Amino acid sequence: MIKRFMFPLLFLVLAYFVLNYESAKVIIAGIAIFLVGMFFMEDGFKLFSGGFLEKILEKFTNSMPKGILNGFLISSIVQSSSLTSVILISFLTTSLIALESAIYVLLGSSLGSSTTAWLIALFGLRIKISHYAMPIIAFGIFFRFSKNLKQKGFGNILLGLGFIFLGISYMVNGFDDLKQSVDLLAYSNDSFLTMFLFFILGAIMTFVVQSSSASIAITLVALASGQILFLNAVALVIGGKIGSTTTTILGSLNSNSNGKRLALTQFILNLIATVFGIVFLFPIINFIDFLALEFDISSDVIKLTLFITIFNLSAVIIMIPFLNKIILKMKTMFIPKVKSWSKLEFLDASSLESSKSILSGLKKENEILFNKLIKSIRHQLSINNDIYISKKNLDKKTLKKESINKLYKIKIKELHNEILDYLDFANKYINSEDMKVLDKSKALTKKIYLLLKNIKTLNKALNLGTQNENIELKQEYKNIKDILIICINEIENIISNHAFDDIDKLYKIKTIQHKLISFDNMANQRVDNLFENRKIDAKVSSKILKDSSFAILLCQNLLNITEKMFIDESMILEDEEEEDED
Repeated sequence: MIKRFMFPLLFLVLAYFVLNYESAKVIIAGIAIFLVGMFFMEDGFKLFSGGFLEKILEKFTNSMPKGILNGFLISSIVQSSSLTSVILISFLTTSLIALESAIYVLLGSSLGSSTTAWLIALFGLRIKISHYAMPIIAFGIFFRFSKNLKQKGFGNILLGLGFIFLGISYMVNGFDDLKQSVDLLAYSNDSFLTMFLFFILGAIMTFVVQSSSASIAITLVALASGQILFLNAVALVIGGKIGSTTTTILGSLNSNSNGKRLALTQFILNLIATVFGIVFLFPIINFIDFLALEFDISSDVIKLTLFITIFNLSAVIIMIPFLNKIILKMKTMFIPKVKSWSKLEFLDASSLESSKSILSGLKKENEILFNKLIKSIRHQLSINNDIYISKKNLDKKTLKKESINKLYKIKIKELHNEILDYLDFANKYINSEDMKVLDKSKALTKKIYLLLKNIKTLNKALNLGTQNENIELKQEYKNIKDILIICINEIENIISNHAFDDIDKLYKIKTIQHKLISFDNMANQRVDNLFENRKIDAKVSSKILKDSSFAILLCQNLLNITEKMFIDESMILEDEEEEDED
């Protein structure tokens, strides 16, 4: 509701100033051009880096010093802490970076934002940068229309830099014109009320322009033009710190849990900086005055830039000792309230934070489901260390075996149902690019459960065949059972033997598949001989071949699932390509 009325209200206020005040028109145009430049620079660095920034964040942020240093460097280079935050939130969403690492980078990014103030203070206000803006924009346009992404990105960076220079120039000219018609300095003083009003103005200004860099630029330009006092500029900077937190909080409303945690951490960081800046305002100013005397600094703009640096640095230093406790507390917050899935070990409410965590948990749950299936098959086939249960003990153990089979069937069914139930609930948390992977894993879940039903059907046929009085027929069914036992034992060996790499596993699977083809050919030949020698009739012959083919098909399905679940997908694709070439 607030957003609905805020936009038209701001538009009307903006229109009023633009239409009635010439100097305000120039200042507002300067701010708009500056913001356009920031957008171009952000987009340009995304294209030009070619994922380089993402690689740095992914690989070199695993410790606090690395994270803070890289956060500082990236924000200093791209001149946008918001771009760093956007990348961090996207990485948190896909579980490519831990919450701890993201917070470390956030601290560094806060320090890196100080470089914007230094660049404006040292170059933007001392050099006639409007002379350089137009050529830079012209070169930027040239590269912008390139088909090469890196060149296009470089063009956007140049356009962004040119527009930022142009925007600063417009703001400087606007404040100079405003000074001649309206003397804002007459309303500036160091009273508590005035300082409070400038604090509020700083918060509102940062919230409206949605950029702390633009807010700092406006403050520095206003101070350089003599429109405000140094203390009033300090109040604007402190207020801007709070204003930037509202931007972060609004931006995190539609993000996942980790995004909200990161936003709350940034809010805490900015709040610490604000409280520190207010409580120690005059000691910091006295320290800056001392530095000014020591290094002969007369410019209020440089003094304000020093304040911004100390201001940001102090908040980071204060926060570091409490960082571990803050991270632990953050991990307990923003956990979605969802139903409990008692049978699941790796899929729960915390998994809903990202697509990658859901997919990772699903993979592990499918492995558990598959292992339960293998154990169920062992019990159904009465496999006990590769030895059949003897006929003597068969009657004694039949009841126990049926009980175990029933237990496994219930466990597998419950786990299968809970996995699918969870995925139905989690569907809205899955990114569109991960949906295909999810569908494949979901299909595996269903296939595993379907195999349980098929094994039960085959087991009935095996039991009837092995108890038949016809010796030749009994032997054929024992042969079918043998190949099933070999297949199950080999699959268990592939899964449990950690010494095997993907190549070993793939070789084992292909070897078993070739054995299955050989067995099928030999079984067909034996059954044909039995039929020709009139030891079995056509009906029995057909039944044996049907059951044998069904057993081979089940083994192939088990091996295919093993391949998909326990071997890297790239290995499988390479193998398939080689087969196609052959």
